This record gives sequence, structure tokens and C-alpha cells, in this order.
Amino acid sequence: MPIPAESTAITIQRLSISPVSNSVISRHVAVIGAGAAGLVTARELRRKGHSVVVFERGDQVGGTWVYTAMVESDCLGLDPTRTKVHSSLYGSLRTNLPREAMGFSDYPFFYRDDPDRDPRRFPGHREVLMYLKDFAREFRICELVRFETEVVRVRLMEGSKWNVKSRKRDEDEAGFDEIFDAVVVCNGHHTEPRIAWIPGMNEWPGKQMHSHNYRVPEPFRDQVVVLIGSSASAVDISQDIAGVAKEVHIAARTVGDETFGKQPGYDNMWLHPMIGSVSGDGTVYFQDGSFVLADVILHCTGYKYDFPFLETNGVVTVDDNRVGPLYKHVFPPALAPWLSFVGLTWKVIPFPMFELQSKWIAGVLSNQLMLPSQEEMMEDVETLYSSLEAAGTPKRYTHCMGISQFEYNSWLAAQCGCPGNEEWRVQMYHAHGRNKLARSKAFRDEWEDHHLVLQAHEDFIKYTSNGVSDKCVSE
Repeated sequence: MPIPAESTAITIQRLSISPVSNSVISRHVAVIGAGAAGLVTARELRRKGHSVVVFERGDQVGGTWVYTAMVESDCLGLDPTRTKVHSSLYGSLRTNLPREAMGFSDYPFFYRDDPDRDPRRFPGHREVLMYLKDFAREFRICELVRFETEVVRVRLMEGSKWNVKSRKRDEDEAGFDEIFDAVVVCNGHHTEPRIAWIPGMNEWPGKQMHSHNYRVPEPFRDQVVVLIGSSASAVDISQDIAGVAKEVHIAARTVGDETFGKQPGYDNMWLHPMIGSVSGDGTVYFQDGSFVLADVILHCTGYKYDFPFLETNGVVTVDDNRVGPLYKHVFPPALAPWLSFVGLTWKVIPFPMFELQSKWIAGVLSNQLMLPSQEEMMEDVETLYSSLEAAGTPKRYTHCMGISQFEYNSWLAAQCGCPGNEEWRVQMYHAHGRNKLARSKAFRDEWEDHHLVLQAHEDFIKYTSNGVSDKCVSE
């Protein structure tokens, strides 16, 4: 039941931000999700002395890195009653960032001398899951996690408290209610598909699906596949499918340095402008007038932020994939610091950023760090929105960072009194970007930044054998 508007106004008025205190204050905090963001958030909160409960609807840690062969009952992702699957991993997926850059600052992602592990610099998805499990084991995070427990409602209460209703799998439909001082949302954003709407798509007779439900190429053998998108997953999947399909046609809104037409190195792959329309006889028309009779349209078109459990009476909304208003992509000004988000940003090196965001949240909740006033935070948000609008940036790119991530990380680190970006990590990100352009198919196996790998491993030596450093660790 929604909270009446008048009680919300009273609650928001009471959500004042306490001044910095020399004494650490412990809060009872709910963390939603036990993926990479939830795991490091739980660690940082506990380091500051908070009481933490992590809610995870799956049966293990890892979030989106837990591979499953299961797909959803509606492969396009439009049916709200469909059986949902959290992970979007496909079987052949390897990281598109080097492992040295990916790891948390004080728990390096280096190869472990184990025949069961993946030694490659750009390992497969299972190796990332194993790393996250190692991290959870090292810092005893699993003891904080309630597995197979879905959060069905997070509701703002009187007095800045949060009612969290959860339900164990296969148990009482009524669920279980608890009260928390604060909630940190870490549920990821690679589960709810975004679909490219195309004139005639409802009448098109072939199979349509979203990349969220792509796992292996074999079902596409000898078929003509039109793939929409030009992101990392689109590149990977198109190359995966090309090994078995009759033809692969990629419809891309942005092309970069590539040219339309048959793609070098392939006899059965073509690059086209975006789809203009489709017809009931199975034809797909591209915007340049070319067309193809296709069996499958595969939407590699990204995802929507989705918080079906969160009730804030409209204080936090999702508008064209802009979650807001959020101060620095983390705190809703009117509800800060009692509601926060970790991991909304994209086109970033995710794990180190999650770590800095969660350090900031933990410090603020402890009253050791201070947020600006609500008015100042809203002014900062409006300044961001105005700058994006002036640059012609669509709302859906609000949380896209790219190279600006390093300035953002440095800002977060300064708030927390932590070291900022390691120089080798910044240089490695840029070197990787250049290498990816030069070796679009082989960048995961051929590179020239060996000196940066050495610098990274020299930095890793500073950490003790159990992976714990004294950087930013509470006394």
C-alpha cells in the first residue's frame, strides 16, 4: 500500500543528514543482490561496523556472472508474466577487460595456480565467478547472505526507516517483513531487455529474441540471422553465430571506422545501416534500401534499469533509462543517505568503481563522511542534466561514463580519503581500447601493454597473501 503524500513529506523532512562525528555509528542495512556490487558493499559496510543483511534470490553469489543454460519463456522479454532469468551470459563469453584492471583494489584478480582455473588474461565468465566466490570466502561475506530469498517490496516508512518484505523460494506467499535503517540497491542492470521497436515487427513471422536469452550458436545453424546492435555483446554474438549460420546481417545505428557490406574475414557476415521496417513475408528492409529474407531477428539492444520492489512514492523514477534524481549516481537527495544505489554506471571498469561507491556509502552511514545539503545535491544533479542536454546526450546515456570514469573515481576516492586510480590501471584501460580497435577479433589474445601488466603485478605484491591491504580499511 503506497504511503500517503503527506506522510512522505514528513518523512523526507526528517531525512536530515547528520554532521560528521568522531564516533562511528552502526546502522542496520539491507543490501539487495549478492553480485559483485552487493558483495563489496557488504564488505565495506561491515568494515564500518554496520549490521548487514544481503538478500539474494539465487542460490549462490555472483549475480550476473552465474551462467545458466536456462532462457526465459518469452525470449523477446516483453511478456511481464514470463519466467525470468537473471543472468545474460552466453556460453562463449570472455571478459572484454584485462583481468589486472578488473579486480578490487585490495584483492587482485590474478591467475591462481589451479588446473581448474582459467589462466587467460581475458578469461571466460566462469573464472570471474570463481574470483567473486574467492572474494566472498576471503571476507566471509556468505555468512551475511540470505540465499534463495527475493525482495518483493522496499517501502519508505515514517521516521526514515525502510520496510523490506522478502520471500524465501517455495515458501509462504505472504513473505516476511523487516525494518532497516538503510537500503543499498545492488540488483544489477542486465536482466530486463530493451527492445528496438521496428515498423511491422508485430506481423513479422520469423523468430525474434533478445541477446539476454542467447546462450550457444547451434540453434542458428543454416539460418539467416539479422542482429541489431553494435556493442560488445553484439560483436561477440555475431562472430559466435557466424560459425554455424547461413548468413549473419548486422544492423547498426553507429558504425565507427567499419564500412557497410561484407565483413573482412567472413564469407557470411554483412554490416548494414539500421533496420527501416519488416514485412509479413519475412523480409527485413534496411535504411539504405537493401533487404534480406531472414529467419531470426536478434536484438542486442541493451537493458532497462528495473526496480520492481522499490516504493518511493515517485521520489526515485526511471525515465528513458535515467535513474533519478541521484547525486553522483548513488544517493537520491531527498532520501539520502538512507537509500543508495551501487553499480548503475556503465562503460566503466566496474568492480573498482563499485568498491569506491560502497566505501562512500559506508562512511556516510557511519557519520564519518558528510553529504551536502539536499538542495546542494539537487543543484548538482540539475547541473549534470543540463550539461547532458546541452551536449545532445539522450537521457538513456545519463549513467554512461567512458573516460570520465577516472575523474569520477578520483572524486569518490577523495571523499573517502582513499588512494585514487592507479596510473597503470588508467593507462591499461586506454591501451586496451586502442588494441581493441587495432585487433577487433584478436584483442583478447594479442596485446602490447606488457609493461603495464608488470606494473600491475608489482602493485599486487603490496598485498598480503590473503588479499587484504591496509588501504582504506577501518581501524
